[in-house]
Amino acid sequence: MPRQNPLAEVFLETCRGNIDAELDRCIDHNAASGRLQEAMRYSVLGGGKRIRPALCVAAAKALGQSGDEALIPACAVELIHAYSLIHDDLPAMDDDELRRGRPTTHIAFDEATAILAGDALQTLAFGLLTEAPGLSESIRLTMVRELSRASGHSGMVGGQAIDLESVGKTLVLSQLETMHRHKTGALIEASVRIGALTAPSVSEQALDALTRYAKALGLAFQVQDDLLDIEGDTNIIGKPQGSDAARSKPTYPALLGITGARDHLATLLENAQQSLREFGPEADPLRAMADYVVARTH
Repeated sequence: MPRQNPLAEVFLETCRGNIDAELDRCIDHNAASGRLQEAMRYSVLGGGKRIRPALCVAAAKALGQSGDEALIPACAVELIHAYSLIHDDLPAMDDDELRRGRPTTHIAFDEATAILAGDALQTLAFGLLTEAPGLSESIRLTMVRELSRASGHSGMVGGQAIDLESVGKTLVLSQLETMHRHKTGALIEASVRIGALTAPSVSEQALDALTRYAKALGLAFQVQDDLLDIEGDTNIIGKPQGSDAARSKPTYPALLGITGARDHLATLLENAQQSLREFGPEADPLRAMADYVVARTH
């Protein structure tokens, strides 16, 4: 079992506080429906590790930024992630009743309200990006393009479609990784790239290196998720243990075995860390986040 990097916990805790405060402000109380507003806040502010927004901030720091410039873009990424979880949990999708140790949104409210809350969070994310302070109009537009590609049919939503189509099927490794590069990896990649775009003079070389880091990390995140589904405790992981196997979903352990999945995870971690070899200590938060992803217990 990989050991946790202590820098990751400190960095994540700081980011979580800043992100949660900003999310609380962004999801204000001016919605036309009070019940919809309540469901949005329940879904976003009810816990969560904030890995994706932390990666956004860490990428900005790796390029010499303070990280403050990435705060609103980071919140936009987290809103997309929250919307995806609401919709993934719906009866028509994964039909889950527990998320982050609490009833899923459609259980706590109702299915229609959950769908609308997800829709509202998705549109709020793009609205935030168009108004992100301290960034040029061209950079905001580029960020909107990055997030739309990562979250739409060529990214996360496309990956979810492949996932649903693959239930009960046996996939080869390349097929499994194609699915997860879209479903899980695309938003992680966008988080890093959007954070990097806050640096006005980011080079193509640096952006390419950060993208390689994010691609490896996105797959590593999913491998660890699959392992936790087998080895984790429901009370710790915050969702039902064994749910993937119960639904006959293709996973890394099912394809590679537990030992093979762990070996693959170690290779992906090494690839992620090697992608940062040209960066100095300013990229240490990204290095720590990679360690965190493969050592997390929930």
